[in-house]
Amino acid sequence: MPDVPSINESTPLAEQSRPEASSLRPTHTRYWVIAFAVTLAIIQYIDRVCISQAMPDVARDLKLTESQKGAIFAAFGLAYALFEIPTGWLGDKLGAKKVLIRVVLWWSFFTAATGWVWNYFSLALTRFLFGAGEAGCFPNLTKAFSAWLPSHERTRAQAIMWMGARWGGAFTPLLVVSVMAFMSWRLAFLLFALLGVVWTIVFYWWFRDNPRDHKGVNAAELELLQENEQNVKGHGDVPWLELVRRPAMWLLWAQYFCLSYGWYFYITWLPDYLRTERSMEIKSNALMKWLAGLLEGSLTPEMTVRVLAAALAGIPLLFGGFGSLAAGTISNRWLALGGDVVRVRRFFAFLGFTGAAALLMTSFYIKDPLLAMLSMGMASFCNDLTMPGSWSTCMDVGGKYAGTVSGSMNMMGNFGGMAGPFVVGWILEFTNRDWQLAFMISSIIYFMGGFCWLFLDPVTPLEKKAKG
Repeated sequence: MPDVPSINESTPLAEQSRPEASSLRPTHTRYWVIAFAVTLAIIQYIDRVCISQAMPDVARDLKLTESQKGAIFAAFGLAYALFEIPTGWLGDKLGAKKVLIRVVLWWSFFTAATGWVWNYFSLALTRFLFGAGEAGCFPNLTKAFSAWLPSHERTRAQAIMWMGARWGGAFTPLLVVSVMAFMSWRLAFLLFALLGVVWTIVFYWWFRDNPRDHKGVNAAELELLQENEQNVKGHGDVPWLELVRRPAMWLLWAQYFCLSYGWYFYITWLPDYLRTERSMEIKSNALMKWLAGLLEGSLTPEMTVRVLAAALAGIPLLFGGFGSLAAGTISNRWLALGGDVVRVRRFFAFLGFTGAAALLMTSFYIKDPLLAMLSMGMASFCNDLTMPGSWSTCMDVGGKYAGTVSGSMNMMGNFGGMAGPFVVGWILEFTNRDWQLAFMISSIIYFMGGFCWLFLDPVTPLEKKAKG
């Protein structure tokens, strides 16, 4: 009678049935986590960016002033910032799956609720609560990456995820304008809310916090992920004092504040800038005239300008996706050839910040709207050269606390995302719409972010430092 294999009750049955790693090629189940992250990033950006395109109709119906529009954009940024650390910490403690399911359903509800508002205060509160939900997205996706991906694949994964996020945002302006051609802005928000609900159902069925619990992961793939064991377990004992004491953390926070301050312009005030300050130039541009001719008869002149402006508004996010992908791909190859991690990350960050500052200001002075948006697109490209390095730094420095560290960085960044739209709204209302001043302030803040990276240590783990 053959021997009956023993069963270890402490080991998942899926793992016990796997052959030895030495006899297998690694499966690629871990790459589905990247697919889920990219999909969610796209949905998150669609839900986030749609308000800027809907704002003319929202402002007309609710009778909003320029400063009130800026405050509504800022309400999202404030909540997004305040809830980054709590939701990142919850991911470290409870696992990414539980937190992601909750936050996606939360923000999807308040996406729909945006269509139910009746005045300025109800809209500001709804967007604040919407931001509180979206705050949990990227820290917990980063937490999932820290469990599911070996360290050498994380930078590329972050690059792909942010590329998806940017491209989702890039096509949102045209998507929103197209949808609103057939339905009211109130119904449009309900439609966008359904995307997150569908994602949550599929994610709940497939995802596991621990790769060992997934039947699609074989022993050879688990061996690739051995270094992640500590990152899988729940940890609520974050060394907060060490986090606050480290100069590297303050520099990480400061550079992300500077990055988000400038970047938020693309998803808040840019459509308004194109419609109000560039509308005549858009109408006179040869390519825009040709496109307008194609739309003639099917759309009103006002809607035609909105469609053309929406197409131009997508350029910065489209280019930003390429920037993130380029940084992730080139840095991976550079490191594979023996490049130093610190130097590689500092190079891309400094190049990105200074390039974004110069190109953003240049875009203001270019008269041709298409060339101006290409310059702004390249500013966004440079902006996103910094993204993979920033988020990979969160994983390297955070380790098992990656959710909390990435949450803290994104929190500080979104304080910048709150400040930027608010300052622009204030400038427009109280300085006779001085767009030049708004562009100049953003460019200066971009430069300040680049200098932070000259002194930032992006590799020393928090836990190692804490143990001395």
